[in-house]
Amino acid sequence: MNEEQVSLIIEKLDPSLGKLVQKIRKAILETDPEIAEQVKWNSPAFYYTGDMKPFDPKEYKRDIVVINLHRGKPVLIFPTGASISDTTGLLEGKYSDGRRIVNIKDEKDFESKKDALQIVLRQWLTQVEKA
Repeated sequence: MNEEQVSLIIEKLDPSLGKLVQKIRKAILETDPEIAEQVKWNSPAFYYTGDMKPFDPKEYKRDIVVINLHRGKPVLIFPTGASISDTTGLLEGKYSDGRRIVNIKDEKDFESKKDALQIVLRQWLTQVEKA
């Protein structure tokens, strides 16, 4: 069901943007089998499916990254990005609520950032407080 909902959002996009978002989606999901997708905040979102220690849902500890599509270009929003030990330099900004972002200009830009994105995702997964 979640995959279908994400696919519906992507299908409604301009074809070139949809193709780019599909590539981002594929790269995120291929990073680790414990990453799944859903629609959250009206956008494709990816979360950790494994067992975790109990936490306040408002801390968004299960949420890994959301693809924000509201301005015609994908912006990857890591709700808990400030906690990631980003050794790649990929993550931008340091927001007071803990978010970090990655701007994606086009397919070429994404291809240049894909490996770093997967490294950052793996770094996020190493910080999960597993049950």
